Amino acid sequence: MKSYVNRANPGVNLPALRGHNAALVLDLLRAAGEAGISRLELAERTGLTPQAVSKITARLRAEGLAAEAGRRASTGGKPRTVLRLVPAAGHAVGLHLDRDELTAVLVDLTGTVVAERRAPLAFGAGAQAVVEAAAGEVRELLEGEAGEEGGGGGAWPVSGVGVALPGPLDHAEGVLHRVTGFPEWDGFALRDELAERLGLPVAVDKDTNAAALGLALAGAADSFAYLHLGTGLGAGLVLGGALHRGARTGAGEFGHQVLQLDGPRCECGDRGCVEALCLAAVARGEFEEAARVLGTAAGNLVGLLDIDRVLLGGRTVFAEQDLFVRGVGAVVAERVRRGGGGGAVPVPVPVSLAPGGERAVAEGAAQLVLAPLFGRADVVFPARLG
Repeated sequence: MKSYVNRANPGVNLPALRGHNAALVLDLLRAAGEAGISRLELAERTGLTPQAVSKITARLRAEGLAAEAGRRASTGGKPRTVLRLVPAAGHAVGLHLDRDELTAVLVDLTGTVVAERRAPLAFGAGAQAVVEAAAGEVRELLEGEAGEEGGGGGAWPVSGVGVALPGPLDHAEGVLHRVTGFPEWDGFALRDELAERLGLPVAVDKDTNAAALGLALAGAADSFAYLHLGTGLGAGLVLGGALHRGARTGAGEFGHQVLQLDGPRCECGDRGCVEALCLAAVARGEFEEAARVLGTAAGNLVGLLDIDRVLLGGRTVFAEQDLFVRGVGAVVAERVRRGGGGGAVPVPVPVSLAPGGERAVAEGAAQLVLAPLFGRADVVFPARLG
């Protein structure tokens, strides 16, 4: 078994306080981009002393995570040296396991995709077969890119692999539950099985949560719902700047809210679930009806959670993107107009396509690994420092 070097996560073993401070600095370096940021600005924005910032940045430079980005004129005294993040100093793999397709991306520390692989996937072939296929694609991704970069035989600095797939599942333990339509996955320890094969840390979450995390880090909104309609239907929720998984990773099982008590049987065992109604309409080619049903369910979320925005994704949406944006948007707008959006004065809740296209879930999966390095594992927006 080949392992991949982990040079991108040197702070993970630091005591909690030092690790937190280093994460704050790293996050500001990442946000500054190529222009960089000075040590004095880092101290001002983190609330750390200049001496503490100097120690942290010296360590980051020694470990290859930060570098000088030139000098900037100051209001007095000598010009300030500015520092920047070194994107290629670390990488993460994002893996999207859909019911019939696998997408794998390799991203650098800024989240920029540097390599991608896609392959058919038979989710019903069983857990072990899927894990073997996933591990093989990750190896091909890493070894192929390392060979191109280093002339063969090189190795990427990789912090870990983030895996996103249909729920329900236990995010903390990396264990799947009864995935709708695939009960044989119930209790499978996906995180540990894949980590053993790859020799890398692995994080597991629902596909919708992963996508919502990536979108939140990109600044989508403070509170929004990401609705994913593909081979199934689910939601990722960001509330008050934080990804909302729920106590048991059960939040966002959006597809199994019942809209029609005597409706068609859903694979979850209920009748009239929004997923069953949407997929049945899509199968009949009635995309306007599917959009109307999805909009009704989205309106329920808007009324219940008072969110700022609805983002749509998934291959079914992208196949008829204008129709879905228009159809869902119209139903949500009507719900808000009637006062279902909360507040005395209706505030529009925009409905739009999620940025990133069909790769959004895989890119978000990579952030399951990267976000903790920058102090963003739970609160996805930076703290508002005084």
